[in-house]
Amino acid sequence: MTKLVKVDEFEFPDDLYYYAGETDSLWMKKEDGKIRLGLTDLGAYAAGKIKFIRMRPSGKKVKEGRSIGTLESGKWTGAVKSPVGGTIVEVNESLRDDPSKLNDDPYGDGWLVLIEPDDMGDIEQYQHTEGLEAWANEEVAAKKAMKGE
Repeated sequence: MTKLVKVDEFEFPDDLYYYAGETDSLWMKKEDGKIRLGLTDLGAYAAGKIKFIRMRPSGKKVKEGRSIGTLESGKWTGAVKSPVGGTIVEVNESLRDDPSKLNDDPYGDGWLVLIEPDDMGDIEQYQHTEGLEAWANEEVAAKKAMKGE
């Protein structure tokens, strides 16, 4: 049963893995030997209203820490960096026509890509269940500070 860790208005389902870089705040979910990747609602908040997204195509190899695409909002344009290396096997094409799904439903219809990882164990280094609440509190404080709140 999935529990939600809630910090301010932000939710972090405890069945996901979390990666937070300098600008990224991403979630990952294991699915049949693959990893579904998306922007957390905190990441969507930090970016602002997302107006455009461009992701690398299916079949493209990606390295951990390298760009898998670009997001643009009214205030920010930047790369989305993959927390795991592997091959993109599916891209959420619906985001091209409706990038607002990233803000409106980040843990559902707003997912970004499905990756077949080079090593499924790579995901284990990221925040998950144990210590999630403390981690989430730090991330929310950091993202709000970046926005001057």
